[in-house]
Amino acid sequence: MTYVVTTPSFSGPFQLLVELIARHEMDVRDVAIAPIVDAFVATLREASGAVTVDELSEFLLLAAVLVEMKSRSLLPSPDEVEPDEEFIGWQERDVWLARLLELRTYGALADALASLLERAGRAVARVRGVDDGVVVTPPDLLAGVTPADLARAYVRGIEEKPVPVVRLHHVTVDAVTVAETVVALAQRLPALGRVSFRALTAGLSTRIEVIVHFLALLELCKLGHVSLGQGTTFGEVQIEWVAAESGLDVGMVDSYEG
Repeated sequence: MTYVVTTPSFSGPFQLLVELIARHEMDVRDVAIAPIVDAFVATLREASGAVTVDELSEFLLLAAVLVEMKSRSLLPSPDEVEPDEEFIGWQERDVWLARLLELRTYGALADALASLLERAGRAVARVRGVDDGVVVTPPDLLAGVTPADLARAYVRGIEEKPVPVVRLHHVTVDAVTVAETVVALAQRLPALGRVSFRALTAGLSTRIEVIVHFLALLELCKLGHVSLGQGTTFGEVQIEWVAAESGLDVGMVDSYEG
């Protein structure tokens, strides 16, 4: 059954009315919902059970959609709220929030005072002082102290305090610098030709000297005086002096300062 509605602004199928309103071809505020529902209820009474469940469900669905669209048109949306009204709402909220925090502060203060009063109620005040016959004699702080003791205390107070000494015997002092090692290697490597890093540092006794030699070789490689190579992973690092082949001046390295 296609339910036909009759209103002052529209006459036709109920589904067509809802579609026209959804396409904004009719104003939903011009359509009264109550007469449509009353007419449908009267139709149900006259049909005496001839209306199926599907037809009833279709009308309820269309009526619900119409009610929702009319509610949206009558109620203001968030975008339609004036900025001043929104600001007033936020201002009132802040005032109530401030009052709530103030009341919480007063409540916490009241709880603290109640706790202090409870603790004070368990104390018993003294109702009288010391008896008249009691004599309070303070102790003699200098009892048993002789003039010699005072003299020794005076000497200890005026004697010069020892100056604290910081011992640095456990601190390793760098005896060689990278700049000095660069100059020394520039004078030594031309005569060695191709040599491994292990053989070059075989005579060194401390770890810091090995590290300084490695940094000096990296500096010489950056300057273009030596070439470094490693045939295999974790293999020996091979060092070769190339300054003579490339025409570099060894005297320039002698003045290297890092």
